[in-house]
Amino acid sequence: MNKLHTINAEDLQNRTYEPTHFLVDELIPEGLHILAGAPKIGKSWLALWLCLCVSQGQPLWNFAITQGEALYLSLEDSFQRIQTRLFDLTEDAPPTLHFAIMADTLKRGLEQQIEQFLTEHSDTKLVVIDTLQHVRSAGSDSNNLYANDYHDIGILKQLADRRHIAILLIHHLRKLHDDDPMNMISGSTGLSGAADSTFVLQKNSRLANVASLHCTGRDIPDRTLKLEFGEEDHVWKLLEDSKTCSSASKISTLQLTKLLSELLRADPEYLGSPSALSAKIDPDGSLGITPKKVTRLVRESVAALRENGVLAETYRSNGKRWISLKRADRADFLPVKTIGTIDPAGVPSTCTVP
Repeated sequence: MNKLHTINAEDLQNRTYEPTHFLVDELIPEGLHILAGAPKIGKSWLALWLCLCVSQGQPLWNFAITQGEALYLSLEDSFQRIQTRLFDLTEDAPPTLHFAIMADTLKRGLEQQIEQFLTEHSDTKLVVIDTLQHVRSAGSDSNNLYANDYHDIGILKQLADRRHIAILLIHHLRKLHDDDPMNMISGSTGLSGAADSTFVLQKNSRLANVASLHCTGRDIPDRTLKLEFGEEDHVWKLLEDSKTCSSASKISTLQLTKLLSELLRADPEYLGSPSALSAKIDPDGSLGITPKKVTRLVRESVAALRENGVLAETYRSNGKRWISLKRADRADFLPVKTIGTIDPAGVPSTCTVP
């Protein structure tokens, strides 16, 4: 028997962890995700456009993208059909978007195939598997459907977590209607239970061009995006976001850096409680920066603040939490770099910045 490894709440709260990294800001973090919808509703068009956005570094609607390579396993299509769709979406398809129309199944080689691709293309940020059913082995134990679903998804989730990428599984809905769209995903709740995020694309009628994308997940806020499919360009356009972008919803690292830099303009050092800091940078509460939120924001932004010349630290002393901020020359905190120079003889040389 292995002893439980535990940590107390105070020590846990004082630890510094890397913030969650997002492929699509506020929508798709690193991890395993499911996009489900009825057949021919437009899931594949949405997934292909997402791959293009990632590989080209273009925002998805008004959500920022982390640029990188993408792999699309289009297991229901031919290369000819993919080519036609690419021409419908763009005139300049990037070399950083890759396709395959055949792949092994889970536990029979698929994981190794993806691992090999990731090794050969180390800048890969996104893998799309269209569809999930094509990579699942036949003959699973129908008496333990939840366990099988959870285990199969868990294999891909472990791969996504280990390689720090996002994997998006395209899946279908069951025909039986439910008031909760998440309950309409084909299979057991083991699928959505193992996934980090779940997206359901749903229309009121098959002929309609407008659909709702219902989004839920561990690291994203629940929201519904109202979309319209373009008949000519085949792009899903954002019409409405149920989660209005209020100022209190999320403060970006850039906003926080500006607020703290302004605070340190008069005095290069600050030491105070979270309550005092939130009152200084958000005196009227319009940004929604509460004492609890300001502590979390500072802890999650330590590295980014450091790169912008603000050294931040949170700690407990005498039973109270404190936030320390110091302004410094940016060069004091940047890593050593090699820069190119030209000497008087005109011969290039290199030197290191101390």
